[in-house]
Amino acid sequence: MKKYKLEITVFLCGAIGMILELVAARVLSPYVGSSNLIWTTIIGVMLTSMSLGYWIGGKFADKKPEIGILSNFILLGAIFTSLIPIMETILVENLVKVSGNLVIIAFIAATVVFGIPSFVIAIVSPYAVRLKDKELEEVGKISGKTSSLSTIGSIVGTFVAGFFLIPTFGVRTIILGVTILLLLISIMLYPHKNKKYFVFIMILTVCLIGFCVLGKIIFEKKHPEIIQDVDSEYSRIWVLQAKNEDTTFKTLQVDTGRESYINENTGEMGAKYLYYYDLAEVFNSQTKNTLMIGGAAYTYPMHYLKKYPEKTIDVVEIDSKMTQLAQKEFGLDTQNKNLKIYHQDGRSYLNTTENKYDCILIDAFKGLNAPFELTTVEAMINARNCLNENGIVITNIISSLEGNDADFIQYEYATYQKVFDEVKIFQVHNIEKQNVQNLILVGIKGEPTISKEKKEEYTELLQNEVTDFTTDKEIVTDDYAPIGN
Repeated sequence: MKKYKLEITVFLCGAIGMILELVAARVLSPYVGSSNLIWTTIIGVMLTSMSLGYWIGGKFADKKPEIGILSNFILLGAIFTSLIPIMETILVENLVKVSGNLVIIAFIAATVVFGIPSFVIAIVSPYAVRLKDKELEEVGKISGKTSSLSTIGSIVGTFVAGFFLIPTFGVRTIILGVTILLLLISIMLYPHKNKKYFVFIMILTVCLIGFCVLGKIIFEKKHPEIIQDVDSEYSRIWVLQAKNEDTTFKTLQVDTGRESYINENTGEMGAKYLYYYDLAEVFNSQTKNTLMIGGAAYTYPMHYLKKYPEKTIDVVEIDSKMTQLAQKEFGLDTQNKNLKIYHQDGRSYLNTTENKYDCILIDAFKGLNAPFELTTVEAMINARNCLNENGIVITNIISSLEGNDADFIQYEYATYQKVFDEVKIFQVHNIEKQNVQNLILVGIKGEPTISKEKKEEYTELLQNEVTDFTTDKEIVTDDYAPIGN
């Protein structure tokens, strides 16, 4: 092991670099979201930090090619990594308060919170090359081997973090683990170990662990309303509890969006837009079975099963931890015989299922950030093919009707018109058309029987139909999807 300690160091630091990049997206997602723009910003910042680390590390290694200095750089990386939980609350949350531009917030936060440790860790590779060059003359071979080990480490770090570490342990535990690992690597490399050094290391270890724990304590004290902070394979999920006068609400938040919330006193849904899914019985009085894409806290499926005990509903929810939280925190009964749950990607389900439905409900869009694969004409053709005769699709879309934020609904309206025989739009709230809001898009196949009795029952919702909407946008396709940023 002693012979290959530089190779081990390069491999592990390559893995740590990619782990930090994935952790960065999770830490920042509740504040800035996880759209393509945010991911692009985070990746760009991390690559810039690493490039500077390679460059400056190479220059420094030429001046002082000493393994003890490399050990100290890695120790510095451990210190900066341990500060990430504290910086989340102290810096990132305050940035959100002073700026409304999510890209700027993501850029500054990624640079300060994650860019600095990434910069320090990137110094390892050029330093290792220079130290090896003192032993051997084959510079090209050494450089290639070092780069290969760093890249292999990055690959391993990506897969291990994405598939195992994040959903199993969560980002806070990973940050602590990475801190300890960097500390151990530094100890392994340091050449002049003595009693004084080990006393220093013991004190520093306590401090580093203390920083990680302190970050968690600060966060929990500042956010007593967050009762669950969970990392799944797909998202960072918060369950929050809030009181409004005598009413207690429980909310599920993914990224920056509140996905579901219920009145804990009554069990009723808190989000008004969900009640628009009940319009299915207006537009098709024969509806018996329903598919819902996007379960989140399952507040609507629970409402559906209670209101229509004779009907069935299938729910496609990609994230099994969402289902677990819905059971634990929101009262979902997964044993109900009229409920089937598929933990699968929504588009994949539409592509492959042989099941037929009278109604398909889509609630998978997080604000202006949409999984584009569910917005395209190909997806809607598949949805239409999954419908029985005279079936309907009802989709919740976050967009404005007019102005700079109206692209989403305009593109989707054009796409639905291409696929369905009739398309309707409803405003959930009676607010200005320039405001970003919940919009309900209805695609109707054939000529279903409309219930006059139900039309009267749902007059309050139906009167919010937008009858003068037009669009000149192109349809969205798998090849051309200018939404979901």
